[in-house]
Amino acid sequence: MKDYIYFLKGNLRPVSFGWLLTLLSGFGQTFLISLYVPEIIRSFQISEGAFGAIYAGCTIAASFIMLSVGHTVDHKPVKKVTAFTVAGLALSSILLGVSESIILLIVAVTGLRLAGQGLLTHISMTIMSKQYVNDRGKALSFSSLGFSVGEAIFPLIIAFLISWFDWRVAAIASGGVLLLYLIRLKFTRLGYFDEKLSTKGSPSPFSLLKDYKTVVFDRKFGVMMPASFILSFGATAIFFYQYVFVENKGWSVQLYATFFTVYAITRFLFSLFGGVWVDKFTARKLFQYYLIPINLGLLPFVVMDSIIGALIFLITAGVSMGVAGTVKTALIAELYGTEKMGVIRSVFTMFSVISTALGPLVVGLLMDAGVSFEYLMGGIFVLMTVIIINSQRIKSYQD
Repeated sequence: MKDYIYFLKGNLRPVSFGWLLTLLSGFGQTFLISLYVPEIIRSFQISEGAFGAIYAGCTIAASFIMLSVGHTVDHKPVKKVTAFTVAGLALSSILLGVSESIILLIVAVTGLRLAGQGLLTHISMTIMSKQYVNDRGKALSFSSLGFSVGEAIFPLIIAFLISWFDWRVAAIASGGVLLLYLIRLKFTRLGYFDEKLSTKGSPSPFSLLKDYKTVVFDRKFGVMMPASFILSFGATAIFFYQYVFVENKGWSVQLYATFFTVYAITRFLFSLFGGVWVDKFTARKLFQYYLIPINLGLLPFVVMDSIIGALIFLITAGVSMGVAGTVKTALIAELYGTEKMGVIRSVFTMFSVISTALGPLVVGLLMDAGVSFEYLMGGIFVLMTVIIINSQRIKSYQD
C-alpha cells in the first residue's frame, strides 16, 4: 500500500472530495432505501409487489433523466453541479418524509435514485477520471471507498432513528444533514477540477443525441455494456433477495449476516487493490477477468448444502464488486478519452441503473412463477459466462 501513501500525500484533498460524494450517494442507494420499505408499505397501505413496481419505475425514470443532465459535469463548474445535486437529494429525502400521497412518494423516490445513485456517483467518478491519468486507478478506487463506508455506517444510524422515532423523522433528518453539507460546500475550494472543463460550452440537444447515438452504436459498447449490466443486475437481485435464499436453503440468517461483514471487508480491500492494478496493468486488461470471481462463486452458493457455500460466494462477490467500479470507469477513459467523459459515462450509468431496477423485478417475478433458487442462480451463471467470453473481445480495441 506504499503506492497509496505516496499518492495521498499530494492528492488527499481532491480524492477526499470524490470519496465524500460516493459516501453521500448512499442516501439514494438501495441498501439504505430498503430500510424504509416495511414502513412505507404500512403507511401507504400498498403491497410489496406494488412498491417493487414503483421502485423499479422510479429507478428507470431516473436513469433516463441522467441522459439530460449527466453531461453538465463536462462543462459546468464542479461546485455548482454538486450543489444542485446535493440540494436535489436533500429535498427528495425531506419530501419522502412528508409525503402523504403516492404521487409525492414517486417524485421523492425518483429524486433519491437520480441524485443519489445516479448523479453523485457519476460526478465523483467523472472528475476523478478527468483529473488523473497515471494515477487514475488509485484516484477512482480511493473515491469508491465511500460506498463501503456508507454501507457500514448509514444503515446503523437510519435503523436507530426509525426504531427510536419514526421512518419519516429518519428521512427528514437525512435531508437536513445534506442541507448542512451545502453550507460546508460553499467554503470548499474546487477550482482545480474546473481546469479540465470543456471549452465548447453546453451542447445542444441535437449534439447530445448525436453523441449518445455514437456511443451506443459503437462496437466497443457491445463489449463493455453487457459486463456492466450483468454485474449490477445479478448482484442487486441476489442481495435484494439474499435472506429469502438463505431461509430456503435452511441456513442460519444470523450466521449469514455475520458472513456479510466478510463481503464488506473483501470489497473494501479489493477496491484498493483494483486501483493499483489498473495503474499497473490497465483497465482494458482487468476488464477481461473481473467478472470471473463472482461467477465462480455462484456455484458453491447453489450446490453446497453447507453455509460455507454462501461464505465463498460473498468473498468472490467482494472481489468482483470491489474492482468493478474502478475498472469500468477507467476503461471508459482509456477507450474514449476524457473530454466528453460526462456524456459518455451518462449512457453507461443509465444502463447500469436500469439493471439495478430490473434485477429484483425480474427475479421476483420468476420466483412468484415458481422458478427455484437453483435455476435462477444457474441462469445467471450461464449468462455471465457468455458475457465473460464476449468481454475478451476488448483486446482488439486500443483507443
